[in-house]
Formats: sequence, structure tokens, C-alpha cells
Amino acid sequence: MKNRDFSLLLRPRRLRRSKAIRQLVAETSLDPGQFVLPVFVTEGHAQREPISTMPGQFRYSIDELLKLALEARDLGVRSFALFPQIEENKKDSFAKESTNPDGLLQRAVKELKNKLPDSCIITDVAMDPYSSDGHDGVVVKNQLGQSTNYLIDNDATLEILGAMALVQARAGADFVAPSDMMDGRVGHIRKILDADGFTDVGIISYAAKYASSFYGPFRDALGSAPKEGDKKTYQMDYRNQREALHEVRLDVAEGADIIMVKPALAYLDVISRVAANSPVPVAAYNVSGEYSMLKLAAQNGLIDESAGMLEILTAIARAGAKIIFTYHALEAARLLRR
Repeated sequence: MKNRDFSLLLRPRRLRRSKAIRQLVAETSLDPGQFVLPVFVTEGHAQREPISTMPGQFRYSIDELLKLALEARDLGVRSFALFPQIEENKKDSFAKESTNPDGLLQRAVKELKNKLPDSCIITDVAMDPYSSDGHDGVVVKNQLGQSTNYLIDNDATLEILGAMALVQARAGADFVAPSDMMDGRVGHIRKILDADGFTDVGIISYAAKYASSFYGPFRDALGSAPKEGDKKTYQMDYRNQREALHEVRLDVAEGADIIMVKPALAYLDVISRVAANSPVPVAAYNVSGEYSMLKLAAQNGLIDESAGMLEILTAIARAGAKIIFTYHALEAARLLRR
């Protein structure tokens, strides 16, 4: 080919011409240590119940949870977020089972901490897995007679959340993670924990949790969907971004150690703005619906699963999340090892 002189001084493609060079100048990287593996825990022994709406995910009995945690540790994933599947006969409107010291979640935390003392265990502080109403707060009444507008008693809910966080801390949780979106819950939980001597137990606040259509498979896994109504009176409106910064400021002022944006993939702009303004680390939750969309697309030959997974997780990190809650954690860790 004829030699052409275009007098190009700047040629950005020089930094893309080989894999080694691309790796050398990459602005964003992933490490298994920044992943948190969400795990669904159930009663029984030797149980790995497949979740039909989340291909490759299971409900684990505690003994199987321990095996999974050891596998994860060997891959460099040492942080786990536990979510219990509570039997229907143990549910009521005030989530009383959530404060049972011998409840499923508390037993799981104790066993996991005993088996892997150097793991980081994160527990969910919310009423919905334990509630006969399926809501994150105490249901007061059906506002205006419309089932889509449930009225939640914010302050009555705080009392339950504080007691729940305390029993989780006593079981050995490293972080309690209020995901309920009640006003003032971080400050109340911090006060309760400190008064009982748990000053070292951290709080990961779901500071910007949106009312999203991407939670369906998660609710199926736990049987925690609202019996009536929706969660739009307490979870955030997905049309809002500045509101997320307001929620973050409030939660940090109340004592949150880490703040969360949930979901992740459709909210990269929110993650970016929060990360630019937050004085504490930012986490993002790559939620069940996002996970299942990729899995089902890959199963139908529409997308390369491994490439798509790493692209999504990298995008979340690129947006500013230092911590990523993801069901892809083990698969991604294996790929990164290669």
C-alpha cells in the first residue's frame, strides 16, 4: 500500500494495539475481593434448591452454605450477603421471627463466622422476608381504599429494625445492611448498636434503593413479594437522581459506613453522581433481574455470557462503585483468575 503522510501527531489507537498494552493502560479493573456474593439461605440439611427464575442460583441449607463459602474463599471472594427464606408459618405483620436469636439467619451467621472467621458477613435489615404482608415496614392501613397505596408506619418500623440489627450483630455480623428505606433508620440502628457495645459493627445503608421492576426473581427466591400494593411510598422513584444525593447525605450524617445504590445496571448515572459526592465507599447491587436477563439471553444464544458479565461488572465499577453485590461473583472470579 502506498505510504501516506497524514501528519497525525495523536494516534490513540497506539494504546489499543495489543492485549498487554490495553491491560497496562486500563482505567478500571475488577478484583474478586471487591465482590459481595448474595446467598439465599433455607432450612434443612444438604439442600441446594434451584431457583427457577435465577438460573445457576440456589437456596442453600447452612451446611451447603459453608461449602459454598469455602469455594468462594479459594477464588478470592470473602464477603457474603445473607438472605433467609422464612417459612410462612413463622411470618406475621410485625416480623417477630426476625429478632429470634436462634432464627435461620442468626444460625447461618454463627456457623459461617465459626467456619470462616476471616470472612465478611453482611446481614439484611428489612421486614419483608419475615412479614406476612411482604412489606419492608409495619402496614397501618390501606390509604384511600386503594391497594396500590399502602401506608407504612415509619417510626414503628424503626423499633423493629433496631431490634433486628442488634440480634444480627450479636450473632456475629460484620455489617448490618438496612434495605428498607425508612426515614431515620441508620441513625436509630447506630444508636442501638453503640448502646449495646457493638461500636465495631458497620452499617451498609441501601441509601438509594429504587422502586424497580428488576427485583422480581429475588422476591421469588425468598417468597417476599408484597401480598398487596407496592413499595413506591418508601422506595425511590426511578425518575429522580438528585433525591439520591439527599438520601446519601442523610445516611452518612446518621453514621453509615458504606452506602449502596440499587439496582446497578440501569442506574450507572446515579452511581457516578453518588460516588463523586460521597465521603464513604459506594456499593452497588447488580440485582436479580439484571442477573437473570443476562443468563436467559446467553441460554438463548443471544449474547456471550462471560464477555457480557465482565462488561457489566466493569461498567458498574467504572461508574464509581468500589463494592459490587453480584450473583456473578464466583463466575467472574474464575474468569479473572484466568
